[in-house]
Amino acid sequence: MKKFRILIILLTIGIFLNCSKDSDDTPTAGIDKSANLLATGASANDILSNTKFTTLLIEAAYVDGFRPTTETMNNFEVYLRNRTFKENIQVIYRQLPSPNEETLTLQEIADLESENRTEYNDGETIAIYIYFADAPSDSDNEDEGIVTLGAVYRNTSMVIHEGVVRKLANQSSLITVTDVETSTLNHEFGHLFGLVDLGSEMVNNHEDPDFENHCDVEGCLMRGELQFGGGMMSILEKSKISKGAAVPTLDAECILDLQNNGGR
Repeated sequence: MKKFRILIILLTIGIFLNCSKDSDDTPTAGIDKSANLLATGASANDILSNTKFTTLLIEAAYVDGFRPTTETMNNFEVYLRNRTFKENIQVIYRQLPSPNEETLTLQEIADLESENRTEYNDGETIAIYIYFADAPSDSDNEDEGIVTLGAVYRNTSMVIHEGVVRKLANQSSLITVTDVETSTLNHEFGHLFGLVDLGSEMVNNHEDPDFENHCDVEGCLMRGELQFGGGMMSILEKSKISKGAAVPTLDAECILDLQNNGGR
């Protein structure tokens, strides 16, 4: 079995701000979207604290047939409530047709968001867009066993490559789709929380020198690489055996950073 790595693609600058499609024929014409088109981590405090926004609205857009499991989304909500002070967390689902692409670039994902996203910041509500894609990233290299499970590309935008997540989970007898979905979703949202040093300043230095904006603490959810197969048990499989749960958690340093920026 090949070795797979989660390669987390981060955009720390607003690379799509001027090139995404925001024409008047989009479903949200006339809405001020500027607060949702910022760099990754720019809204960390707004997401974590309850000062400016009291409601967190998650728009989960998924390609038909690639909706995340109910258990995954329940786990995700628990994660959000454990780390933020939001009084109200809502999730709405939107089924979308497949773009019928063999692979997707981040620019194409951003364009799809511009065409399909319906929820933006409004009053005391901060909105997050999560796209569960059927197609893999164009940066994957299966010959080398490298695949991308998820990416963040704006302050309130992220993608989960659901087709890859399911393919990966099916290669293990111990790990379920929910295990991999939850790990990927929580990790990516950790970047929207501003981890590591991406909007939530580090209290103590724990950034991995080999993986920018990732944690160097062994076993932490925000590690930059998870390995699967290749003659060694994956991090998730090890955790499943030793701890009874395959989903990594945030280590003390990451939690301290979030608490320092308005989180729990």
